[in-house]
Amino acid sequence: MSSSLITAESPASSITEHQDLAGFGYHQELHRRVGSFASFAAGFSFVSILTTVFQLFFLGFGFGGAAFFWTWPAVFVGQILVALNFSTLAARFPISGAIFQWSSRLAGPTFGWFTGWVMVIGQILTVATAAIALQAVLPTIWSGFQLVGGAGADSSPTSSTGAANAVLLGVLLLVLTTVINIIGVRLMSVVTSAGVVLEILGVIAIVTALLFHVQRGPHVVLTTAGAAPTPGSSYIWAWLASGLMAAYVMVGFDSAGELSEETHAPRRTAPRTILRALVVSGVGGGLLIIAALMAAPSLTDGNLATVGLPWVLTSVMGPVAGRILLVDVAIAVFVCTLAVQTSGSRMVYSMAREKSLPFHRVLSRVSPRTGTPIATSIVVGVGAALALVVNIGDSALFTALASLCIAMLYLAYLGVTVPLLVERIRHARFGGALHQNDESGKPLFSLGRWGIAINVIAVVYQVVMFVNLVWPRASVYDLTGATWWLQWSAILFIALTIVVGIAIHLRNRARYGSMTFVAAHLSGHALGHPVAHPVGHPVAHPSALVPDIEGLT
Repeated sequence: MSSSLITAESPASSITEHQDLAGFGYHQELHRRVGSFASFAAGFSFVSILTTVFQLFFLGFGFGGAAFFWTWPAVFVGQILVALNFSTLAARFPISGAIFQWSSRLAGPTFGWFTGWVMVIGQILTVATAAIALQAVLPTIWSGFQLVGGAGADSSPTSSTGAANAVLLGVLLLVLTTVINIIGVRLMSVVTSAGVVLEILGVIAIVTALLFHVQRGPHVVLTTAGAAPTPGSSYIWAWLASGLMAAYVMVGFDSAGELSEETHAPRRTAPRTILRALVVSGVGGGLLIIAALMAAPSLTDGNLATVGLPWVLTSVMGPVAGRILLVDVAIAVFVCTLAVQTSGSRMVYSMAREKSLPFHRVLSRVSPRTGTPIATSIVVGVGAALALVVNIGDSALFTALASLCIAMLYLAYLGVTVPLLVERIRHARFGGALHQNDESGKPLFSLGRWGIAINVIAVVYQVVMFVNLVWPRASVYDLTGATWWLQWSAILFIALTIVVGIAIHLRNRARYGSMTFVAAHLSGHALGHPVAHPVGHPVAHPSALVPDIEGLT
């Protein structure tokens, strides 16, 4: 295994990274065994284009037809803007529980807690959604994987037997990923890195194979062939609904930030791997979609809108070659579920050590042997399994769960980009920024004078997409067409999440008081030098928690 994947801790880097973390008020408990490639792999495998494009291609095409392709570059550009802002923060706050930590230090502990709470619930639902992606692949590889109803049963994700089987396969997968997460970050990194290599090779192989069997030219993306009929409505509404697929795929690139306390040189590594994971995913996913549209035997016989990419692959490549490539997709599903669960467990751990969650003593405990928070991995795995079991047999499982979990992640992301924009505007009048350096002595990642403009556009994009995701479409949330609470389930669930969050937060604040965060005053100092404030010294005003806010503007 290359040293860039997983490297042994060198004494020199260990001292610098430990002192840097101490500047934020935390002791080094997690093992720093994640190198630059493994950091990239964490973000790329969370996005996992083979998992997510294969899982929800049928949905995007079913709504928008071939022209749904254009939702991909639209979402990609929007998410690049979000990722640029996240990279700026990852360089300044290399701490586990990135979204929670960033939001708390920008907008204060209470706002940050709710951002983290929404993110945790969203991540648990995302783990569940990733796990059920096996249903889109395994029964196509071998009908024996259709355990519910037998090999002859309908394995379509939107059928009752397909949805029930998806839950069964998903729960079995969650057991495996939980065990790997418990064993330790070294095994997780090895599995994730190896899986990413296989996934990238698989994307290249699939795109190449499809381009050798094209049935039509790239102009296919200019047609709406295959789109669901929208009598009396403009096509734009169907196209917006089809954007769910792209929105679902391109999230999780912030996972490199979640693993900052386990990464070598995180101030230098995390910002670059966040962007690299999204760019590679965006390019690869776009090629995969357009190649599939060009190679599909038919755009109008209904298979693309029900089975999706697995049907294209087996039809074009033949049953043997197609199934071999689908095995690689199944591996990508496994690695994606593992990466999402790892990211979610670190978020729970980060919040628990601030005494901000029930059972925080157990959840904040790190195994000295494995260097991982074992309890949080179990909680995320069990939570995802419960989310699947309570929806067993629901034919809207794929569409509703995918849309809901991504809406919650978008809401949590807004909990970072909005206060960041406020801080940028508040401090824009100041000049003479103090410079901070990364572990190599180079200036930290910064957007410079473009920071406010990029931040504004990112927030506008996120608001529009969040509304689009939670819009009460019966075709997404209620395939029965007659259950009002299912149709409004996204909004109702988010509201319930916030209400439960209020109760938990009030209880914790009454018992333990308000959370306090330590500012790392590293401006003007070489990274690793003693910090100005001792560990545990609280900072009163949220703006003081930004070590170099002028550098963000």
